Amino acid sequence: MLRESEARDRPAFIELLGSPEVGAYVGGARPPDELERTPEVPGRRVGVFVVELDGAMIGTVMLERRNLGPKDRVRPERGEVDLGYLFLPKAWGYGYAAEACAAALDWFAGACPGEPIVLVTQSANDRSMRLAEKLGFVEETRFEAFGAEQWFGVWFPGHAAQAERLADRHPGANHRGTAEG
Repeated sequence: MLRESEARDRPAFIELLGSPEVGAYVGGARPPDELERTPEVPGRRVGVFVVELDGAMIGTVMLERRNLGPKDRVRPERGEVDLGYLFLPKAWGYGYAAEACAAALDWFAGACPGEPIVLVTQSANDRSMRLAEKLGFVEETRFEAFGAEQWFGVWFPGHAAQAERLADRHPGANHRGTAEG
């Protein structure tokens, strides 16, 4: 279930942001002194969702307008909406991230029809790369940042839009799963 952050989520946010496993591909775990300054109700802003399971926070999904990625981004003039997600290690491997991110993408597609969403992750983050593919993100480019290769992908609402975008980028390839292409 996706919901707004509440004060009861603060300990889970601190655990999430302080976890070396979670921080492995996002700049590392936050230091204890920084975690102590975590707001009473962390993550309370538009586009930030708590992922709840059995009454407890297991992760967060964020849809925020930022200028991440390479210089030739999809919409560099105003920034793209970026999908981000962090889950506690105990929630890894059960499909919760895919389910929560898909729900957030569906919500966004209804709220902002036709607007693409970007995702940036380290290429070495196998789990995140698999999730991006499962969600339907299409690779735009790879670039170097933060001392590692980054993967930059785009999600367009609706499968047909994805196929058309791919066809424009790679003429002659079959992107619709049919013999006609």
